[in-house]
Amino acid sequence: MHDESGIAIGELSRRTGVNVETIRYFERIGTLEKPPRTSAGRRIYGANHVRALEFIRRARELGFTPADVRAILSLGGPADASCDEVRKIARHHLDRVRAKMADLVRLETLLASTIERCEGDGASRCAVIDLLDNASR
Repeated sequence: MHDESGIAIGELSRRTGVNVETIRYFERIGTLEKPPRTSAGRRIYGANHVRALEFIRRARELGFTPADVRAILSLGGPADASCDEVRKIARHHLDRVRAKMADLVRLETLLASTIERCEGDGASRCAVIDLLDNASR
């Protein structure tokens, strides 16, 4: 039997702004340490879970992948991770973000030029339809 002090999953969710099912998911995939259980089988979370979950939530908001987050946590998390190792992970993430941004700029240019060629007056030829139709060939 474990010490039954601590907070329940609903309270953890409220404090961190993370959905209960998402908390369970993070536990399942090993991103969040599984908590001890009461004698009745209920999960009991502590301050370390609150901090870790807030850290995970913020990292995900910044677009870090679950694998990135697990890697940072495996290095010691917010309390003990080596800045040098975390920097490498963040640098790799920044490279991915910049690549996505370049892809979005190309997409914006293509869509803008296609929409500009579209007459939009009920004509039988439509540049947008042609773009979508040609992509499938």
